[in-house]
Amino acid sequence: MAQVPAATRTLRVLRYLAAQPEPVPLDQIARSCGLPRSTAYHLLRAMVDEGFATHLVEEHRFGLGLAAFEVGSGYARQEPLQRIARRTLAALTDRVGESTHLAVLHGRDVLYVVEERASGRPPLVTDVGVRLPAHLTASGRAILARLPAAQVRALYPDGSAFTDRHGIGPATPGELRAVLRDARARGWAVEDGEVTPGLASVAAAVLDHNAHPVAAVAVTYQDADPDRLAREVRRTADLLTRRLGGVAADRPSTAT
Repeated sequence: MAQVPAATRTLRVLRYLAAQPEPVPLDQIARSCGLPRSTAYHLLRAMVDEGFATHLVEEHRFGLGLAAFEVGSGYARQEPLQRIARRTLAALTDRVGESTHLAVLHGRDVLYVVEERASGRPPLVTDVGVRLPAHLTASGRAILARLPAAQVRALYPDGSAFTDRHGIGPATPGELRAVLRDARARGWAVEDGEVTPGLASVAAAVLDHNAHPVAAVAVTYQDADPDRLAREVRRTADLLTRRLGGVAADRPSTAT
């Protein structure tokens, strides 16, 4: 049992490294993961020895190692999340009559891994394999709203981290914090015209057993009742959360 906390801290560091666009200094890792500097260093040295991390000595930074890539490749081959979600999203599309998606966070982007297109609905840019800026999408906002504040700050330290598509949406860390604060208060995230003019989306996060957001379920629509869609999206996200061994988060009512 004494090894369990160490394993948890190691996985926290691994997850943090995987979310960064480039290798990061030890102090940043320790601070963002809530670890003493000495603890973070010893964990990283063990990860380097096992191939899960790489130490760039000249730059005084740590990044992911080849073993982490191998684990990611194994995940891609097995597609457990996609397998679990595919029928559930198809059922959501049938209920709401709109196109639905499952997306995961990849650096500062979301990567779409499952899509169910509704018949007769407008064409979308969210094909499987497409990446879009997380801060502009409902899916990305739903995930970011459930991440620790330190991790969000590391992803978006200043205005240079923000990509613009149509001249709307958060463009500074302060504006993003306000958007994520609203998403947390509602229990779901929204975007309106920030990805594709004339289309809007609602999304809710899927959580693992550590209450970490591993994905987001979203519905994209043109003319529909967003509150009704939000209820269905949250219902689907909570179902997937339970199937992954997580506990569905307490979410505010859409009526509040």
